[in-house]
Amino acid sequence: MQLKVLAAAAVLCGMMVLPGCASTGSLDDGQKLATYRSAAGEPVNSFSYLGRINGWTPLDDRNIAVWTRPSEAFLLTFDGRCQDIDFTPMISLTSQANRVYAGFDKVMVHNRSSIQLPCRISEIRPLDTTKIKAAEKAARDGAQAEASGT
Repeated sequence: MQLKVLAAAAVLCGMMVLPGCASTGSLDDGQKLATYRSAAGEPVNSFSYLGRINGWTPLDDRNIAVWTRPSEAFLLTFDGRCQDIDFTPMISLTSQANRVYAGFDKVMVHNRSSIQLPCRISEIRPLDTTKIKAAEKAARDGAQAEASGT
């Protein structure tokens, strides 16, 4: 019985660990953060989280975008610096009753030494993913045009 409980717990924990992903075309870090901030709506208290995320995009040491579906994402701002967020291979989220709350929940940064570094979420803002995808496409198209000399 205990073995089944441990196995179930391991599966649930594994579902919450998220590899980093999400392409940003050829936007530099400053442009990337500005693009996401301009696509962000008004702050919300929480968002629905069912243990799976499509990806995440580190923006700087105080902000990341978390993609809950291909067309749904949130800009998360931390209380302070989030150590190693730009370099970590994976993150996880804490949640309460299938929701992630600003001011309470955290992004857990999993670094190479198996230490989980908590970063408290101070603000959650929904993102207009259409604007983000359009800006990233424009950056890729501009980089291709520049590379081809046109």
